[in-house]
Amino acid sequence: MNVLIIGSGGREHVLAWKLSQSKLLAKLYCAPGSTAISEIAECVDIDIKKFNLIAKFCKEKKIDTVVVGPEAPLAGGIADFLSAYNVDVFGPSKSATKLESSKVFAKHFMMRHNIPTAKFNVLADAKSAFSEIEELSLPVVLKADGLAGGKGVKICKTASDAEKTITDYMKNKIFGNAGTTIVAEEFLRGKEVSVMAVCDGKNYVLLPTSRDHKPLLDGNEGPNTGGMGAYSNPTDLTKSVMQEVKTKIFDRLIKGLQKENIPYCGVIYAGLMLTDDGPKVIEFNCRFGDPETQVILPLLRSDLLELISACFSKKLKNFELETCYGECVCVVLASKGYPSSPVKGVKISGIEDAHQMNNIEVFHSGTKKEDGNWVTSGGRVLGITALADDVESARINAYKAVSKIKFDGMQYRKDIASDASQKCNCGKS
Repeated sequence: MNVLIIGSGGREHVLAWKLSQSKLLAKLYCAPGSTAISEIAECVDIDIKKFNLIAKFCKEKKIDTVVVGPEAPLAGGIADFLSAYNVDVFGPSKSATKLESSKVFAKHFMMRHNIPTAKFNVLADAKSAFSEIEELSLPVVLKADGLAGGKGVKICKTASDAEKTITDYMKNKIFGNAGTTIVAEEFLRGKEVSVMAVCDGKNYVLLPTSRDHKPLLDGNEGPNTGGMGAYSNPTDLTKSVMQEVKTKIFDRLIKGLQKENIPYCGVIYAGLMLTDDGPKVIEFNCRFGDPETQVILPLLRSDLLELISACFSKKLKNFELETCYGECVCVVLASKGYPSSPVKGVKISGIEDAHQMNNIEVFHSGTKKEDGNWVTSGGRVLGITALADDVESARINAYKAVSKIKFDGMQYRKDIASDASQKCNCGKS
């Protein structure tokens, strides 16, 4: 099969790494890709906003499957556009992607189909938002309705925090039109987990689970980011909790999609909070998570391209996912100034030293080469992923690899996966 990956970040680097191992693969392309991805796939300089150019490339290169990484092209309708050219697209339709691209749509969808989630209000304009916020219990979670790169969520502990966030989102438009409408949610107490599944609209296959670390600083302090690290299979996702996740979240999601005639082919990502009342949905994403993918795909023994193909051939129902023994930890290295104003063009050393360590993979999120040297080209720069027998061993090895890498202003959390041994706090066993 000829496969085209859409995207250029760390998630797409992992996808290219895993797809390149497939026995079904003939040729792997990536648009636009990156210097690191070019070592695995043939990168093509195509603007991923121009779907007509992507369709033309697919026709010229006889692309069988397009795997879409980032959320923006999905929200723009790339799956619908390319499907009209008889290209199989692993990524949901524009209508389905509203589960991610509109928090308001997602919350109402969950209400309609009895999917457990936080109570919420919709704030439609700044004037009413300021008055309504005074009546809400604190802390309150304010979310930009549209896509904001994983940064459009603010936990407001005081009324002044909430007022500032409303001003930033609605008046100053720090996220453009994405924040012109805000979802105000009750603050859920518990621990967050990420559960992803490959879905064909009727059936789904759950992937290994993970826990992301969103805030920039240790102890979950500082501003929200796209993700500063992750680890696989958190132990508080016990068998009984996972049974609830299946029956109350994923089963109801599938039934809801079918009832509303919303086609779906791709990954569905449920960001969950494990509360005393059971798992509740914080958000749905309609693609692989980043950096969660960095700790999930290394655990797959199954052929990823075969799994993706099962979505198109209606064989997903009988697909038996095989996983490797062990666990993964990923530590993200970020640029100085991230997440607000990352510094670019800074020379990086030690990448090869880290990569040569046993069971270490270095996934590139924001790098390029200048004069033969790796330099920073984005906010999140590298994802250092370690595979070991258990999470603690993987954590130790990941940080050993991190110690090999240096660049001015390098930021990273020192506590990724430090909570892995903590017991479930949700009353489930």
